[in-house]
Amino acid sequence: MLWLIPLLMLSTVPCAVGAEKAVSGSPEPAMRRRDPPYLMHHTDQTLQTGLMNLLRKQGLWQYANNKTLAVGVVDITDLDNPRYAAINPNHMMYAASLPKIAILLGAYHRIHAGDLKLTPELQDKMTRMIRSSSNTAATEVLDLVGRQYLIDLLKSETLRLYDVDYNGGLWVGKPYAKKGAYQRDPLHSLSHGATVYQTMRFFYLLEIGRLVDEKLYRSMKETLSKPAISHKFVAGLRGRREEVKVYRKSGTWRDYHADVALVETRGRRVIMVGIVQNPKGGKWLQKLAEPLLDLVLDSAD
Repeated sequence: MLWLIPLLMLSTVPCAVGAEKAVSGSPEPAMRRRDPPYLMHHTDQTLQTGLMNLLRKQGLWQYANNKTLAVGVVDITDLDNPRYAAINPNHMMYAASLPKIAILLGAYHRIHAGDLKLTPELQDKMTRMIRSSSNTAATEVLDLVGRQYLIDLLKSETLRLYDVDYNGGLWVGKPYAKKGAYQRDPLHSLSHGATVYQTMRFFYLLEIGRLVDEKLYRSMKETLSKPAISHKFVAGLRGRREEVKVYRKSGTWRDYHADVALVETRGRRVIMVGIVQNPKGGKWLQKLAEPLLDLVLDSAD
């Protein structure tokens, strides 16, 4: 059964994150030293059962079964004790513009290293890349970061945001332009890919200080705020606009729909991710947003 996947994965964890070592010659993050738990070690059975029931209630379970829908939610209010639930967390799918968050990460690593300066021009490009999902800005920032540099960063032992032991993860192997892919991911041959699990890890690692240092954390998080495109998760949370703060990135291409949001509300921090291959996927994610948030909030009360 799909809900067993997070539990079964526990026996395949290769090592603790805190024991990971840097690979010589690869770009490594400037980070506050904090050893996070694996999210999968913190599967919450109440959340897991609630997520399964939610998909059934909304008529989406069949799509989870055929792996055209992957979804996850994690409560990271207590950073040392996250509460995690997911369906198809390690099923890698085409994610359109969602992996632009990886380009953002690469830019901030270059900034920390002194290779790039955080000028108003660069900040504007990164902001347009994330909030408005500008393909032109994304390609320009990718060129500044460097194609191989970004791949090495995602695969680095310190971050492992693309990890063959977990069926891949975040990947950018093509400019966001009318050009061919320069390096497709080695497991699935995707040009822009993601898994629910690694996308949730990205935001979790950001919050615990494993992606960037404190100064750049504030800048990076601000760039992820104030989404300019109101659809999917953002549209689904529209009725709570006054009580939630959302940091997000979405992606859309043909019948592929993806979204990730870090939602702060009522003293809690919740990450939700959905990746869908279906023409109705955008509407599905919109309908899932508020129930996913309530699932966490209600179980925490």
